[in-house]
Amino acid sequence: MKRTFLVVITLGLMAMLLIPIAGLGQSVDEKLNSARAKLEQNRAQEQDLSGKVGKLGESIAVLEDEIGGLRDQESTVQNRLDIKIAQLEKLRAELEALQKRLQILRAKLADSQKALSDRLVALYKADEPDALTVVLEADGFNDLLERTAFLERISEQDQEIVTRTGDLKAVVAVEERKVEEIEGRVTETVQQITAQRDQLAATRQRKESVEGDLTSVRQGHKGTLAEVRDDSAGLEDHINDLEAEQAAVQSQLAGTAGTYDPGPIKQGSGQLIWPVNGAVNSPFGQRWGRLHAGIDVNAAEGVPIRAAEAGRVVQAGPYGGYGNYTCIQHAGGLSTCYAHQSSIGVSTGQAIDQGEVIGLVGNTGASFGAHLHFETRVNGTPQDPMGYL
Repeated sequence: MKRTFLVVITLGLMAMLLIPIAGLGQSVDEKLNSARAKLEQNRAQEQDLSGKVGKLGESIAVLEDEIGGLRDQESTVQNRLDIKIAQLEKLRAELEALQKRLQILRAKLADSQKALSDRLVALYKADEPDALTVVLEADGFNDLLERTAFLERISEQDQEIVTRTGDLKAVVAVEERKVEEIEGRVTETVQQITAQRDQLAATRQRKESVEGDLTSVRQGHKGTLAEVRDDSAGLEDHINDLEAEQAAVQSQLAGTAGTYDPGPIKQGSGQLIWPVNGAVNSPFGQRWGRLHAGIDVNAAEGVPIRAAEAGRVVQAGPYGGYGNYTCIQHAGGLSTCYAHQSSIGVSTGQAIDQGEVIGLVGNTGASFGAHLHFETRVNGTPQDPMGYL
């Protein structure tokens, strides 16, 4: 009796020790898988951001070269502008001189035209005789010579007035064309300089705007990349700590499992071995108005659980009312699942041999006492495990 009592006390103490180990082990597995997945995401994001930052840097470098070239062009154009401005000043001075000369010529033309007009009026009023009348009315040869010379002087004076008037008209027309030509050259030069200056300035401003946008985006990517790298460094440290903790938990789990003798492997008539040796206290089928998708095998808490068949772990973690829950995928669409464990000794993706210890019997989840809930599923559909054991 006393021995039995000591055994019960010992089992209770071991169960108390195993419960925190189970929680710790499962928490470590879950956190480790989550941290590794997050680290992979971070590394992918780092690669993507590094590529974007590199491409933006190349684009910015190209823009900087183009902007530098535009600034050189602007400097060259500015020198040309200075020359053109000096030419414009000279042209304006020449134009001003021509305009003054034109005013003088127009005044002379006006005077010549008035003199010609006055002479024509005078001739009309004087009714001067023609050459035949002068010859006939001359009083001697000397008088004839005097009269002839007088007519010649009158004719020469009239011709001079007419010629000077015509010449002035021609000069005025030429000077007016020069003024119009200079004004056109001045206007065209100003328009060309203004257009070239505005085009260069607009192009440079557009490129500077694009450069500013790209620089802003690159800075944002750099900031995000630095944050991701810091997060990755923290995750790597966290993963190292979790791996060390996982190794310690697995070592403790192995040591605890060694305190129980799981007994000989129990082979039935089916392809699977029994995960634990014990009586079935709840069969497969309807229970409390719903399907009991497996069998409950009686076993003490802490008893090692064996894999019923070789396969690969597809789930290892807490799962609702199942508590700590492990599922192993086998050939032919068959899978076996183990619920209510106090500790899980495997992780998702791990290859398992038949008979390998995968965890310990427990009382986690919707359970009213230590036992193993064991399921068999074909392509995800629950089947009665007794048909496989």
